[in-house]
Amino acid sequence: MDLSRLEINRRTALLTSAAIAANVINPMRAFAQETPRKGGVFNVHYGAEQRQLNPSIQASTGVYIIGGKIQENLVDLDANGQPVGVLAESWEATPDGKTVTFKLRKGVTWHDGKPFTSDDVAFTAMNMWKKILNYGSTLQLFLTSVDTPDPQTAIFRYERPMPLNLLLRALPDLGYVSAKHLYESGDIRQNPTNLAPVGTGPFKFVKYERGQYIIADRNPDYWRPNAPYLDRIVWKVITDRAAAAAQMEAGELHYSPFSGLTISDMARLGKDKRFIVQTKGNEGNARTNTIEFNFRRKELSDIRVRRAIAHAINVPFFIENFLGDFAKLGTGPIPSTSTDFYPGPNTPQYPYDKAKAIALLDEAGFKAPGGNRFSLRLLPAPWGEDISLWSTFIQQSLGEVGIQVDIVRNDGGGFLKQVYDEHAFDLATGWHQYRNDPAVSTTVWYRSGQPKGAPWTNQWGWEDKTVDATIDNAATEVDPVKRKALYADFVKEVNTELPVWMPIEQIFVTVITAKARNHSNTPRWGSTSWHDLWLSA
Repeated sequence: MDLSRLEINRRTALLTSAAIAANVINPMRAFAQETPRKGGVFNVHYGAEQRQLNPSIQASTGVYIIGGKIQENLVDLDANGQPVGVLAESWEATPDGKTVTFKLRKGVTWHDGKPFTSDDVAFTAMNMWKKILNYGSTLQLFLTSVDTPDPQTAIFRYERPMPLNLLLRALPDLGYVSAKHLYESGDIRQNPTNLAPVGTGPFKFVKYERGQYIIADRNPDYWRPNAPYLDRIVWKVITDRAAAAAQMEAGELHYSPFSGLTISDMARLGKDKRFIVQTKGNEGNARTNTIEFNFRRKELSDIRVRRAIAHAINVPFFIENFLGDFAKLGTGPIPSTSTDFYPGPNTPQYPYDKAKAIALLDEAGFKAPGGNRFSLRLLPAPWGEDISLWSTFIQQSLGEVGIQVDIVRNDGGGFLKQVYDEHAFDLATGWHQYRNDPAVSTTVWYRSGQPKGAPWTNQWGWEDKTVDATIDNAATEVDPVKRKALYADFVKEVNTELPVWMPIEQIFVTVITAKARNHSNTPRWGSTSWHDLWLSA
């Protein structure tokens, strides 16, 4: 294979990834006890706009990084990864798992001065989480109603049991609340508040200048005493990773989240005492690289072709030579980091076997006249350097078995629209993020019946009733042993049918100024509210 076309040099990738790995395994630098400092502007690298800021209707780190500072969730995770109340103060489930009652925080107001009440929770749950929110639509499939006997009580009622632990693990990402009074009229998806959010959080939206920046200022009426510390957060839209690294070095950016810089720049900044480069704070967002197949394309609807594509790609070679210590071989949609649900590697797998790939394509009737069997359009997500490298590697690998691949690159909003709304793709590749439980953000990639346009959900034109039943049974099983067994069945089923292939496991890398305090202190820190974040002088 001619590797010269790949976007970074193999040896550079190996050296720099090893350098970062050596840095990130060290504990975060310790600081003497300091008094939090009020004030300051925190500048954030925002690498790919998603044209959406409301986390109640789009679950994504690219939305949480902004919307999670403005709007708040019912529950989040504490430093130990355990559920902790935010807008909810307490919760209780009935023994049958069909009723979950939340007691809500008193004295909370929306940024426009209106009181936050249980009506907001009920409206959001029934109209956004259940009907629109990617991931939420599957999680809340059996939610029938939310009762509001008083302003501080929301009673969720389910047709089938909802395991309380699952719900609490899901709500940090899928439990952001929107204001009913701003959304109850008109089309929720087209509501202008989605790009000028109003929340209850520590920061208030100020301005969104598309392609340039988003600004939010300190909420002086925030319910947490003395919080927040920062005066302002500015998210700067910078799609050029090298330019973002240069701004970090010049002191114009304080933070680049979710592996937003190039491997070589992260390695260099990791040696600079002005920065901390680490994986800490990203433990709740393990990710796998994907290949997504559009079943509307007749060639890809043939299981032999999908398996041939998997066998044609030398994943261990790619990991060893271009990702190094950042990645490991994946075995399916539940990564090995999921100690509660990982079924082990003994599920259907597709090791590199070029001869087998060719034989499967021939068997499927797609011969190679003139060396070309057919052509495919591949849309890579613009989130990270590894996705760009992976897409080029896919292109070259499939070319060797007679499949021509044309790579079509888009910005974030364009990618999401073309793949998940317009279905204008043959292959797509990006990240699947695993969030503590398969029912949160994983099974939705496979469960049929997802709303058209919902990102990172089953938009492949693929449906399997057996898989749907396994997903539903696992999501409503309260016995943890039985749940794990059902998810092992799920992995076996989807690895066999292969509507999506997830062959690489990774974890995000953060680059942040050493002046930041109270950062990376929860497993999903980049997505949280930053109410306690401050900058030293």
